[in-house]
Formats: sequence, C-alpha cells, structure tokens
Amino acid sequence: MALKRSGLANFSELDHRLALPPSVRSSRISALQFLLLSKKTRKKLKGGGGGRLGMETGGGNSLPGVGQDATKRKVCYFYDPEIGNYYYGQGHPMKPHRIRMTHALLAHYGLLGHLQVYKPNPARDRDLCRFHADDYVAFLRSISPETQQDQMRALKRFNVGEDCPVFDGLYYFCQSYAGGSVGGAVKLNHGHDIAVNWAGGLHHAKKCEASGFCYVNDIVLAILELLKYHERVLYVDIDIHHGDGVEEAFYTTDRVMTVSFHKFGDYFPGTGDIRDIGYGKGKYYSLNVPLDDGIDDESYQSLFKPIMGKVMEVFRPGAVVLQCGADSLSGDRLGCFNLSIRGHAECVKYMRSFNVPLLLLGGGGYTIRNVARCWCYETGVALGVEVDDKMPPHEYYEYFGPDYTLHVAPSNMENKNSRQQLEEIRARLLDNLSKIRHAPSVQFQERPPDTEFPEQDEDQEDPDERHDLASDMDVDGSKHPDETSRKPCSNNIQNVRIKKENMECEPKDQEAQKVGGDHAKVVEPMAEDVSGPKATDVSSMAMDEPGTVKAEQQDTQNKLPELLVFAHQKP
Repeated sequence: MALKRSGLANFSELDHRLALPPSVRSSRISALQFLLLSKKTRKKLKGGGGGRLGMETGGGNSLPGVGQDATKRKVCYFYDPEIGNYYYGQGHPMKPHRIRMTHALLAHYGLLGHLQVYKPNPARDRDLCRFHADDYVAFLRSISPETQQDQMRALKRFNVGEDCPVFDGLYYFCQSYAGGSVGGAVKLNHGHDIAVNWAGGLHHAKKCEASGFCYVNDIVLAILELLKYHERVLYVDIDIHHGDGVEEAFYTTDRVMTVSFHKFGDYFPGTGDIRDIGYGKGKYYSLNVPLDDGIDDESYQSLFKPIMGKVMEVFRPGAVVLQCGADSLSGDRLGCFNLSIRGHAECVKYMRSFNVPLLLLGGGGYTIRNVARCWCYETGVALGVEVDDKMPPHEYYEYFGPDYTLHVAPSNMENKNSRQQLEEIRARLLDNLSKIRHAPSVQFQERPPDTEFPEQDEDQEDPDERHDLASDMDVDGSKHPDETSRKPCSNNIQNVRIKKENMECEPKDQEAQKVGGDHAKVVEPMAEDVSGPKATDVSSMAMDEPGTVKAEQQDTQNKLPELLVFAHQKP
C-alpha cells in the first residue's frame, strides 16, 4: 500500500531510489526488507564488503538471509573441562558426565575447529543474586556433604536433599554452568550470532529453592543479561518438562515471552496448562503447549513451526534463548516422547533460520549416549554443518554400540496426540497470539552495566592443543571459598514439589566414585583419570557483603522496571 502511494511501481525502481549495493540487489532480499534493516546495517551494506547477504561481513550479527540455512554464523561455545567430574550420586539420573561425552564427539567430528571455544568464568555471588535470594545463594555456597546433617532445617526450606542432592563441589558446579550461560548472553550482546552452553538450561530452579535437579536458574540470569541490550527476548523450551522456573520469573512482563512444549498431565512439575497465559502486562506472553505421550517428529513440527513462526512475527524478539532438553527424545530414561534426533534438531534449525541472536542451552536428558548424540548434531546445525552418521572412534566409543552411529531410530510407541487435539491446541495458541500488540516497545532508560567476565578464549590460549582429543581429560580442580553464612530470608517456601521420577540405573551408567580434593571424580568407562585439585585465587569468588548485594538488586530494579518479576504467585 505504501509503495503505491509513493508512486513506486516495482521493487527494482525502489532499489534504484535507495541506491542499493550490488550485493543486495543480486540477492533475493526485497527492497522492503532492506528498509526494515537498522540504519547501521544499511550503512554497512552500502559500504560494500563484497559478502553475500546473510553471510558474515564484519563479524557482527547475521543479517536477514536469503534462505533458512544458507548463511554462515559466528558461533561461540562454552565448556568447562571440570563439568564432567561432578556427580549427583549413585543411581541419580542427572549425570554431568554427558557434557564431557558431548565435547568428545565435537572434538572428534572436527566441529571445535569451527567454533570459538571459551571456558566459562564462574558466576559470582552478585551475578547469581540478580535473580536468586542472597540467603539461598549463601546456603548453596556453604552446604557440603560433611555439613548437611547440621543444616536439616535449611535443606528442607530450600528443597535440597532428595531430587536435588548435596554433593562435593555443588556451588562451583552452579557457578560454572551459570557462568557459561551468562557469558554466552554477553557474547550475543557483542556481535556473536549463536552461543552454545550445553551445561546450562536448568529451567526448574526458583528464586529461593532448588527443584527438579536444578539449583541455579542460569536461563533467567542469561535473559536478564540479554535484556540489557534487547527490548524483547524470546524463551523457547523443548525439554519434556515444563519450563516452570523461567515462566514464573517473567510471568508479569511483556519484555520476555516464554513458550514451552512439554508433557502435561500427572507429570513433573505439574504446571504448564494451556490456560496459563501470563498476568498483568504479561498476559498472553506465556504460551504453554501441553502434549501427551508418544508424540513424533511430524506431530511435533505441526505445532512448533506455525506457533513459533507467529511468535516471531508478532513479538519480534531481539534475541532468542532455546532450551534444548534432550529428555524429549525417544528412549529417554525419564521421558515418554518419541522424537528422533533430527526431529529435535529441526527446532534448532527453524529458530536459527530467523537470523536473530540465538543462545542454545542444554537441560534434561537421561539416556546420556543419546544426549551426547543430540547436542553434537545440534552444534552442527548451529554451524550449518551436516555431520556424518558414522561415528568416529573416540574415548567413549563403547557407549554408542552396537551401531556406533549418531542417529537412532524412534520406537514404535503409540502417539496419543490425535490430529484433532493438535489442531485445537494450535488454533487456541494462535488465537492467543492474535490478542497481543505487535512488538511492545520499552520506555527509554539507562542501560545497566555489562556483566564483566574476563573469559579466556581457548583459541588464544593454545591453538595447537585446542583440538587435542584428550584435552578435556587433563583437568585442574579448584579450591572452594571459605564457607560463610548469611541471615536467612523470612519467606517460607510453600507448595514444594518434589520430582518423583523413575530412578532406575542403566548398566553403562554405573560409575565408581573416586573423591579427590573438593570434587567428586567419577571413573567412567573409557575415561582417563583426572589430575588432582590445584588451588586458585579464592578472592575472586569471595562473598559479597549483604548490603552490597541488596544495593545492587535495588539499583537494577530501578534501571529495569517491570523486568525482574521474581516471585509472582499465579492467580
């Protein structure tokens, strides 16, 4: 309509009026799309660069591309070599060792050569307190297997001890996976297209309690970091469990939209009804897609693509956080869906196609050989690289027998999601999306300072050793800071949900525990021993004074009104 009023008969004439560079005219981008680009981006395009539109030109965020997956991305990857040493305990289904297995696959498939690899800097107390209560953070910092008998009241209060056990190095484990997610958000804010932290995605943790194997909600912390630069952030969750902790944190704001695809009905955490849509200014900005057992790739995508396409059109986020919980895969120990690895990765591929800064996080996943397969393949999807199905030999090769392939066939389990049910869910959610105003704006305000993590780029540290296939086994431990305590908060935690899941063990997952220093070292099949712990600078992890933490929280709330929606009780 605007083109007709301006007297421009066709796009070629508009191209001429705009003096578009040849690289733009030769691509399939329309002049109308060009007009929608930011002034800075248009200036960069007109300046030449000779790059095809959608390819990297100056290392900044990718431009709207000519095809869904025709463009290269600047991808960074966060990995702590110690992460696989942490051990929830014998028989517990959550095994951080799966992150080390994933990393080994990435190394042997040659994918690390296409990534910028970073070791995450541990999140500090004040970083964690941007969302979590300071006394809860102090509790996590002080609790240990040796002291837990003296803190039974606090254990019950913070829901720690059953599904969320106390283990050696618990606090540093939380600092590490949270640091990777926040560090990834910082990288996206400063020019990367995609950031990956498979150790993150622990979406059940609440402001003042652990839940569902999750202690610190790294997702909320990463979103708060992204909101410093982006008016709107989209959170998408494809874990089989509802992303309740993230939804609750942003339930009353329109700056964050949360979309969760999950099993619903007599299943942990019991939340995520399609009728839960947000509250106040956040009404219709929470979307829940309740699913039944046995959903397959075709049924899943019949919901995912139309819903997410409409979300991207209406909400227009500046950044996307995608939680890629692998317990929605077929054959998961705790799951009941029937997705293939390709079907699961299709969600990553689709969200990548919008060329919006994308943070990929892990999450659930309890058949660890399939978790490693999935996240390796999805790292390739993030890079735009198709990896071979035949798996190269590596230190965990025996986990993947007898076929030794990357992909596994889904089962023949019954799909209890009828076509009629799926159509009703899709229609209802699309109707909800039609009720929100397009791309809500944010009042101008001072931007909070960046979270400063002096991360070391492993590329710069030692390029020759970066691809050493056993490099992630040569690990140094860390000494933890002195245990301190704080005044506990006065709020009582009610309605605590405990994750009641089948805790049966896989034969491959029976590890012998070897404790050294402050961390529990696990002797896994096909794994080498790790080196002993070495002291680090304790002062860098020193506890903030309570007054400092509270002052920072108050200052952040003043700068980001309606942003930190922490403990809203749903009506």
